[in-house]
Amino acid sequence: MPSNRNNPVSDFFNPIKGFGVTFHEMFRKVETVEYPEVKKATAPRFHGHHQLNRWPDGLEKCIGCELCAWACPADAIYVEGASNTENARYSPGERYGRVYQINYLRCILCGMCIEACPTRALTMTNEYEIADDSREDLIWTKEQLLVPLREGMEPPPHPMRLGDDEKDYYRLGAAGVTGGVASPDDPRDAAK
Repeated sequence: MPSNRNNPVSDFFNPIKGFGVTFHEMFRKVETVEYPEVKKATAPRFHGHHQLNRWPDGLEKCIGCELCAWACPADAIYVEGASNTENARYSPGERYGRVYQINYLRCILCGMCIEACPTRALTMTNEYEIADDSREDLIWTKEQLLVPLREGMEPPPHPMRLGDDEKDYYRLGAAGVTGGVASPDDPRDAAK
């Protein structure tokens, strides 16, 4: 019958084995990371901070549907939608995201909001420097999240320039058009 008592010799060597790991690590070469000056490249699909995208004419892709806020497990996203009018159009659909906030104190950068977005308005960048010493600065607003206007884009509100209705915009998205502006000699313009 095996005894439940420990062997005194193994009891003596157990702490020495544990310290062996410590001594082994003490004499390894230290790998110095020069972080602020030298930044490590991220993987192509790294989940960094979010960005709100635009259509090639400058209108916002966000339609204020709030699906990203519903999908967020950390409840870090707040969206308030509003209706577009013909005089003030911010997106090609009926609605746009009037208020958009992401609280990076709560966000776990999981990407579920990206999967929920029906218009690919919300994507994640490879930028990982989000830390700040102010709690207020970690709540990013729509103005901080929106992609800057590129050359040839018109700041909203303005009428739809890439089609007659929102379906034309979504067909462009399905065709892979993500940015830039249609050329002046576009055959679609001649057909109108």
